[in-house]
Order: sequence, then C-alpha cells, then structure tokens
Amino acid sequence: TDGRPLNARIELLQGPNNNKQVVELYTEDGLDRPFFAIVETPGSGNVVRVVNTAPVEFPLYASVDAYRVGGGIDWPDDGLMIGR
Repeated sequence: TDGRPLNARIELLQGPNNNKQVVELYTEDGLDRPFFAIVETPGSGNVVRVVNTAPVEFPLYASVDAYRVGGGIDWPDDGLMIGR
C-alpha cells in the first residue's frame, strides 16, 4: 500500500460466488505492517479472492502463493512435470 491504510477482504470461495470463509482486514500502514496468512483449502475447486475495499486512492499489492503443509512427503516421479 506504499505506507497508506490497507482495507481489504480475503475470501475463500468454493464454486461460483459461494463464500466459505471471509476475512475483513484493516491496518493503518500496509507497508510497515503487512498481512500474511495461511488459509486451508480443503477439497477441490477452491479460489482465494482478494478484494480492495479502500477508495481508489489507496491501491494495494497482493500475492497468493501455494503452501504445502507437512514436509517429508515423497511424491512418486511419474514423469509429469508442472512448473519445473
């Protein structure tokens, strides 16, 4: 947010516009106090949506990355390569 207030809504959706979880987020300075979360997405067809609820004058930058819980799992090498 370049040091400006952060107003956002983080939604976990399953199916078209079916909210499973919603987080309303506010912080006075998104640069000094950024928001990090790990959201469990059980099942398939989940979507994480980030909605800027602030005025247009306060843009935000968001990033959503995959996170795997439980290390040490050996996945079989079946020759399928995605994103390597």
